[in-house]
Amino acid sequence: MRFLLLAMMTYVSVHADVVVIANPKQAGLKLNADQVANAFIGKKVSLPDGTALIPLNQAEGKASRSAFLQKVTGKDDAQLKAYWSKMVFTGKGDPPKEVGGDADVKKIVSSNPNTIGYVDKSVVDASVIVVYSE
Repeated sequence: MRFLLLAMMTYVSVHADVVVIANPKQAGLKLNADQVANAFIGKKVSLPDGTALIPLNQAEGKASRSAFLQKVTGKDDAQLKAYWSKMVFTGKGDPPKEVGGDADVKKIVSSNPNTIGYVDKSVVDASVIVVYSE
């Protein structure tokens, strides 16, 4: 029974339909997979005016986080944590700010034009725009 529950949780998290969102003031902004992955592993990604995008990561354990990490960065939570430990230790960067879940990401992105974040596609509304989806 425990195995079945774990298998179902893994299936749901990997198959969630996650999209990357931005503030509507960034209309026309589209990101490709490399740009999104770079933003979330600490490499600079800028808006057309040169302003750096600020990525928001969801808290550990959120279904959108697991799906996003696997699809875009190719890393799971443990691998990403190890990556950021090394980056912080060597002074090469800090991990994206972590916020709660889909609702928190959408709220912050809708009020800050320099942020991007990922959410389940089902929560997208007019307060944000989709800048990347698979």
